[in-house]
Amino acid sequence: MDIRPVADGFAVSGQIRPEDVSDIAAAGYKTIIVNRPDSEEGAVPHEAIRKAAEAAGLAFHYIPVVSGAVTADNVTDMAAALENAEQPVFAYCRSGTRSTNLYGLVQQAKR
Repeated sequence: MDIRPVADGFAVSGQIRPEDVSDIAAAGYKTIIVNRPDSEEGAVPHEAIRKAAEAAGLAFHYIPVVSGAVTADNVTDMAAALENAEQPVFAYCRSGTRSTNLYGLVQQAKR
């Protein structure tokens, strides 16, 4: 797992597994956001991550984004999740790129 800080209180990585959640919690993250749809090849079902997150005392959000097809609803949902999330926030997708791009779109929408 390669955690990459994007902004103060927000970091991303590629796909994680349930056993990674304890390391994410130990690193101080309070919220996990999944941006990878369960239907993608190689994706770990978000319910498995949700269960691990809840067991570790972390908040959890599932905001699936289809690669190359970010929607206005994705941006709205991510903005709402970030507004209410306990920080720091850890988000992931296949590589971290969608999560990073979605975060950037949320920041642009605030301006």
